[in-house]
Amino acid sequence: MCADESSNVPPLWFTGSSFRRRLDSPPPSPPVGVEFGAESRPGPTRVANEDHYLIVCMGRSLETLRTSLPARSVRQRFDEYGYGMVVADGVGADGEAASQLAITTLVQLMISYGKWNLRIDEPIADEVTDRAERFYRGIDSTLLQASQAHLLSLQTALTAVCSAGNELFFAHTGRSRAYLCRAGALLQLTHDHPLCSGHLGTPHGSRAGEVPDDGRSQTIPGTTGAGPSVDVEHCGLNDGDTVLVCTNGLTDNVDETRIASVLGLPIAPDDQCRMLVDLAIEAGSDDDVTALVARYQIPDDPPRPADPTG
Repeated sequence: MCADESSNVPPLWFTGSSFRRRLDSPPPSPPVGVEFGAESRPGPTRVANEDHYLIVCMGRSLETLRTSLPARSVRQRFDEYGYGMVVADGVGADGEAASQLAITTLVQLMISYGKWNLRIDEPIADEVTDRAERFYRGIDSTLLQASQAHLLSLQTALTAVCSAGNELFFAHTGRSRAYLCRAGALLQLTHDHPLCSGHLGTPHGSRAGEVPDDGRSQTIPGTTGAGPSVDVEHCGLNDGDTVLVCTNGLTDNVDETRIASVLGLPIAPDDQCRMLVDLAIEAGSDDDVTALVARYQIPDDPPRPADPTG
């Protein structure tokens, strides 16, 4: 959600981020409950599903194994968790390989370079945002190198969301989308990028408007470019919020009013995802369709630890 659009957003969405002042240590993240759902199907005439997705739980923990201290003087176990959802929508004949490579590369980057920030304040939020953008650039580079090495065209949209406590981060390139559903209203968090230049793995010399008949970007030899646009933002979460990450196989065929009505139904997230994909197929979608849903339960006033400095 871009800052210059905030004047057009109704007050319902101004959750804000409950950051403490800069010199305070971030408190432990509130105990958040999340229910997940997922459904992905190939288009009716597709040989393979070019969409791939991943839902993960990221955690930090402390467990007392042995101690001489009196019983209950220290906690037996302490856990903090964050949650992530990512969907990749591959493009063209090599789309399935592209979407798979994009997600596996993201996981490797997280394992190798992630800092597992589950306690968020303003400086840490900036750090998370910067790292997400660098991860996307790394995925773009990996796809380009693999395309050159194997004479392939590995291009994909990639949309990811990650929650830490009651903060939601979202990173995006391409035409897949992330939505926030709150109190029956639906807000699109991401912005669609041009087909010709909005995918990871698109050769940086490609020019908008020069597209061959199969819909892929045309590489212009000898030209240079800045690479795909990557959007990374964050917002606060409220109790009862639902987050949807989906490919354009859904949004090209089902309007947002119908999507919001499904997300508002008192059914399991898996059933919501199946219903959304059914609606897209019934509407005549020939594209692959993927829908991921996370429904959040967040306490109104999570306990804060005592200040050890007094």
